[in-house]
Amino acid sequence: MQLLRKLGFPVSLIYALVVYLRNYFYDVGLLSSKAYKTRTICVGNLSVGGTGKTPMIEFLVANVKDRGRIAVLSRGYGRKSKGFLLAKPAIGVEDLGDEPYQIYKKFPNAHVAVDADRQHGISILEETIGPDIILLDDAFQHRKVRCDQYVLLTSHSNLYVDDWYLPSGNLRDSKREARRANIIVVTKCPSKLSVAEQQIILKKLNPDPNQQVIFSYLEYQTTLKGNSKEMDLAELKNKKVTLVTGIADPKQLVSFLSAQGIVFEHLAYPDHHFFTDKEIALFNNREVVLTTEKDYVRLAGKGENFYYIGVGHKFMNGGEEVLLNLLGESLTAP
Repeated sequence: MQLLRKLGFPVSLIYALVVYLRNYFYDVGLLSSKAYKTRTICVGNLSVGGTGKTPMIEFLVANVKDRGRIAVLSRGYGRKSKGFLLAKPAIGVEDLGDEPYQIYKKFPNAHVAVDADRQHGISILEETIGPDIILLDDAFQHRKVRCDQYVLLTSHSNLYVDDWYLPSGNLRDSKREARRANIIVVTKCPSKLSVAEQQIILKKLNPDPNQQVIFSYLEYQTTLKGNSKEMDLAELKNKKVTLVTGIADPKQLVSFLSAQGIVFEHLAYPDHHFFTDKEIALFNNREVVLTTEKDYVRLAGKGENFYYIGVGHKFMNGGEEVLLNLLGESLTAP
């Protein structure tokens, strides 16, 4: 893989040029972006996958759901439907995509929709739902929409300032575009990241004076949930465990489980992978199958031995209040 990335370096230069020109055309007005009457918050990143966007969306939904009508608009990556689709009880995970479906199942009172055309999706939501806030999931690079606030996520282990453009690196957008962010969240940090280490990262990121940088780490739940049943994480120490993941970056989950003294085999699949009947039959021959919540929505009801481990962001140094203040501004701004 590293060899292929090195061989792809000339392609990455062309990609970087295309990305630069596209953003330049938006900056000077040759390409137009549209603002909307509904307050919009964009949650995204500059790289491909693995920064914790879905837990961030869930945090924001959880903290605004009692203060106004909230809608979430996603592309619905990997879904088997087309165009605009609003989540309803009869709509399945293959129609919405795994991440929007997960959000809808967890927050059924939120209006979760998918549309690759974000302008079209926002227009329909305004016409039919009239939300107070629209959260745009994974839309930082979608310049056709001009949002009110931008939350940019970057992983502690792969800061965007240290990355390079596809296919040699993981960047899909220019590092310069970080200047559009109101808040930069350094995600997946070690839980005891020191102040000195935070200062080193701040120096690397070099935020503008009007930008706030906060740090978070992933906190895994110790109660595992399955098909109408639960299991304590510690019980896995006495069982034969198979970890099944179809996410962009399972390294932190693998490290967490290992640190808990759990012995397991790990079956890793591509991000957003829809499991085949043959794969599910394989899982059903295992004693306990542990997976992520995102993967579980594609496996629910297909085996009695399937459990998922929930995860959420925990913020350092009052970072949670920074995000809640952002929500407050969105709800009170004219």
